[in-house]
Amino acid sequence: MASTFKVQNIFLYAFLSTLFLALGVVLFSFLWFGNVHFIFQEKLFFTSLMILLFTGLFIFYWFSLKNQRRKDFTEISKNIPQFQSSHIDFEELSQKISTITEDQSKEIDVLHERENYRRDFLGNISHELKTPLFSVQGYLLTLIEGGVEDESIRDKYLNRINKSVDRLIYLVKDLDMIAELERGRINIEFSVFNLTALVQDVIDLLEIKAEKNNIKISLNYPIHQPIKVVGDIQKIQQVLINLIVNAINYSNSNTEISIDFEEYDDKIQVSIKDQGVGIKQEDIDRIFERFYRIDKSRNRNNGGSGLGLAIVKHILEAHNQKIYVTSKIGKGSTFSFYLQKA
Repeated sequence: MASTFKVQNIFLYAFLSTLFLALGVVLFSFLWFGNVHFIFQEKLFFTSLMILLFTGLFIFYWFSLKNQRRKDFTEISKNIPQFQSSHIDFEELSQKISTITEDQSKEIDVLHERENYRRDFLGNISHELKTPLFSVQGYLLTLIEGGVEDESIRDKYLNRINKSVDRLIYLVKDLDMIAELERGRINIEFSVFNLTALVQDVIDLLEIKAEKNNIKISLNYPIHQPIKVVGDIQKIQQVLINLIVNAINYSNSNTEISIDFEEYDDKIQVSIKDQGVGIKQEDIDRIFERFYRIDKSRNRNNGGSGLGLAIVKHILEAHNQKIYVTSKIGKGSTFSFYLQKA
């Protein structure tokens, strides 16, 4: 500390000596060139005054700074006994630091998960859009290069283009729906409706799609016996469509998809059972993720968006319900959910 003050004092003396030397030079010039033009004398005089003023301000600032340092040092000296007498709990401090570090580490892990999710999502979107777009491009190029003149080729390729466009529309609609569901922006309009009639309507809607694969869809419940439940009829219809379409996509030819109802107190269990390829246990927890496919080629070739089961999960959660899955490889899978009785 003493050596620092000595250096500072030497610097002050050197600075002041330089200033006074400069002032002396100016004054000497003023006296030596006393017979020169008045304007030059005036400039020299003004310069001398500026040097004196700057010197005075610097000296004032210097001593003010030194006085403030003395006060700060005195204040610190007064507080030293308090620091010496106080007891620091290093164990508690260590625990706090450890807790903060752990919390920050968790936040970093969450950020990494979100970033990985974002990358996977963008990659999946790109792939899903790219496939039908490239198909449309290929068909159009064939038609442009002369295929349009051949009626059979033209009709076949136009139908394929139409299917690819339908797939794009289907994908965009699913993306829009799941985005709204995840943000909680879709209103669930609860009402009382006939579950039996709704399921039969969905079966009729998907019957042609199932027949193309020689798959039969059956409801194991008397169609004329109504079951009254509470829910959003449009959203539950979407759940049924997605689950049955998923069953069709993963079922083998000449098999059956059966739909059953079972009563549990104040709820109705809806089960959709297929005789398909089955799902591995390690895949069951992931099938409700966006774009997750057990057999990528099978589902994509059938026009699936990879979002159907994710939409099912979110709709049922909006109804305060869950989706349940049981499966055996080579035997098939059963998807079940509950609805509140009216």
